[in-house]
Amino acid sequence: MASAFRTPPPARAGLGVPPARGRPAAPAADSTQSFSLRLFGAGLASAELMTCYLGLELGLYEALRRTGPATAAQVAEESGLDARMVREWLEQQTCAGVLTVDAPEARPEDRRFTLPPAHAEALLDSGSPNWIAPLVVMPIGGMAAVLPQLVDAYRGRRGLPYAAYGEALRGGQAGLNHGVFVHHLPGWISRHLPDIDARLRVPGSSIADVACGSGLSTLALARMFPDAEVHGLDLDEASIRDAEANLAAADPAEGLGERVRFRAGDAAEAGAGGSAGHILVCVFDALHDMSAPVDVLRACRRLLAPGGAVLLMEPSVGERFTPAAPDSERFHYAVSVLHCLPVGMSRTPSAGTGTVMRPDTVRRYAAEAGLDTRVIDVGHPFHRLYRLTARP
Repeated sequence: MASAFRTPPPARAGLGVPPARGRPAAPAADSTQSFSLRLFGAGLASAELMTCYLGLELGLYEALRRTGPATAAQVAEESGLDARMVREWLEQQTCAGVLTVDAPEARPEDRRFTLPPAHAEALLDSGSPNWIAPLVVMPIGGMAAVLPQLVDAYRGRRGLPYAAYGEALRGGQAGLNHGVFVHHLPGWISRHLPDIDARLRVPGSSIADVACGSGLSTLALARMFPDAEVHGLDLDEASIRDAEANLAAADPAEGLGERVRFRAGDAAEAGAGGSAGHILVCVFDALHDMSAPVDVLRACRRLLAPGGAVLLMEPSVGERFTPAAPDSERFHYAVSVLHCLPVGMSRTPSAGTGTVMRPDTVRRYAAEAGLDTRVIDVGHPFHRLYRLTARP
């Protein structure tokens, strides 16, 4: 997660930092002061994300986009909030570089604030490949809300169930991957699985979407392959309710209701769709969360039609651990500590995989399930694909 910390505050007197030409010298990279400044930046970024969460949840960004340049009173009236509290938020967002202001020297009640179009797209346009709002909602609304429970779970040497994270986590996670399903997945399948792509364009073909969550991946697959039936399965009943609501909200002209089915259940025990014969079985960004990933892959293997494939989408992490990890892997580790590993360990026995599931781990799980693995690097900073096929 990028830090909002831009300019370090000046060093305080008494820290032993000699002045240079009237300015404090930069602290040594390995000094206590440098580390403190780094954590200050992380804390500032976290606090500013929380204020962005308020803006999204309270409809303040939407109000600004509707009104254009507006005073605090106008934004407050548009959003149904208190003008003084809205003014404080507007000024804070301007200092954070999210909004702009006309005539900052004007009286506070006369200042007019604007949400720039590029920022509006990133915060509000779910169809944009640059939509970032889910990354605000998921850690702040979902993970931060359960921190007391997470502390108890760690102390009790137990996990924390997915359901404990609530609606904000479900929505944030779904939104975070939605752009991938819409903008990238069709091309990835056509380029890297052309034989599967061709078979799914024949009437009567079928796809199983295991751990489908809120069903956005399932609906995207159904739109990609209008001749295929798509069966979505998830262990979490609240997610299945979200998926059914998303299906009901789809344009009736698409005919998705005739080809898409959702069901709550455990893939490791019951399978997806209740039958075999699927050309493609998908597990998107979920295997690393599962307590029994090998059992799930065995179930996926049973669901395949002859010559079919299991398609995994998992985090694009390095082949091995290194302290000099890129920011994307740092993000995966943080998410693992706060969510994925506790969820995976909430049922016992557990493989205890975590978000940072490296290719060798996938190969090992697949081999135990009777599947061969082909790693597919799609060039995405956060995601990697794996094609798994049944061994003879």
